[in-house]
Amino acid sequence: MAASRNFIGETEPKQLMDEENNDDDDDYSPSAKKSKFDRFPLNSYEVGVVVGVFFVFSSGLFCIYITMPANEYGNIKLPRTVSDLRFLKDNLSTYARNHPAQFILGYCSTYIFMQTFMIPGTIFLSLLAGALFGVVQGILLVVLNATAGASSCFFLSKLIGRPLISWLWPEKLRFFQAEIAKRRDKLLNYMLFLRITPTLPNLFINLASPIVDIPFHIFFFATLIGLIPASYIAVRAGLALGDLKSVKDLYDFKTLSVLFLIGFVSIVPTLLKRKKIYE
Repeated sequence: MAASRNFIGETEPKQLMDEENNDDDDDYSPSAKKSKFDRFPLNSYEVGVVVGVFFVFSSGLFCIYITMPANEYGNIKLPRTVSDLRFLKDNLSTYARNHPAQFILGYCSTYIFMQTFMIPGTIFLSLLAGALFGVVQGILLVVLNATAGASSCFFLSKLIGRPLISWLWPEKLRFFQAEIAKRRDKLLNYMLFLRITPTLPNLFINLASPIVDIPFHIFFFATLIGLIPASYIAVRAGLALGDLKSVKDLYDFKTLSVLFLIGFVSIVPTLLKRKKIYE
C-alpha cells in the first residue's frame, strides 16, 4: 500500500506537469494565437450601443442629404484622394455660394459623423473648408467641427471604449496612462502639447482620454485650442488645392518643426514648475 501510495504520489505531479506543458504548447500554437487575436473585445450590450448611436447619427445625416437638390446629391462622395477633392470642390462651389446654410449643415454633420466613428478622411474636409470658405471661416468650421466630433467620440468611448482600446493598443494605453499620472498638476499643458504635435494620433487621444480619467473640460479646451495650428495648415493648403499633389505634402519637415515648437511652448510652464521643485 505504501509503495502504491508512493507510486501514485510520484506520478500525479508528473501528469500535472505534462498537462501544463501541453496547455502551454497549445497557448503558443499558431491556432491558439489566431483565436486570441480574433477574439472580439466587445460584448453584445456594447455592440448594441455602437449600432444604436451609429443608426441615430447616420439617420440624421441621411435626412440632411435628401434635402439637397438632386443634381448636387449625385455628385457627392467622400474624397479619398486630392483628385477626388478637386472634383468635389468644383461641383460644390456653386451650391455652397447659393445655399450656404444647407451646405454648412451638411458639411458639419459629415465632419462630426466621421470624427465620432473614427472614419478616416477628415483631413480632406479640412482642405475643402479652405478651398470653399477661405482662411478665417475655414479655420472656424474645422476647429469647431473637429472639437465637436472629438467630444462625441470621447463620450462614446466612455461607454464602450475600455475593452476596445485595451485590445487594440495595450502598450500605448499603458504608456499614455503613466504619462497622464505624472502630469496631473499640469494636465491641460500636456494635452495641448499632444494636440498640437503629432506625438500621438488624435484618434487614439479621443478614445483613450476617458479611459485614463482625463476630465472632459480639460479634453475639450485642449482640443479646441490645440487643433488650431494644424487646422490653419490644412485650410491654407486648401486655398492652393490645385498645387497640392498629396496629403503628405502638408506635413513636411518645416511644418512639423513649427508644430513641435508651438507644442514645446505649451509645456514650458510644466518644465519651469519641475525646475523649481528640484531646486
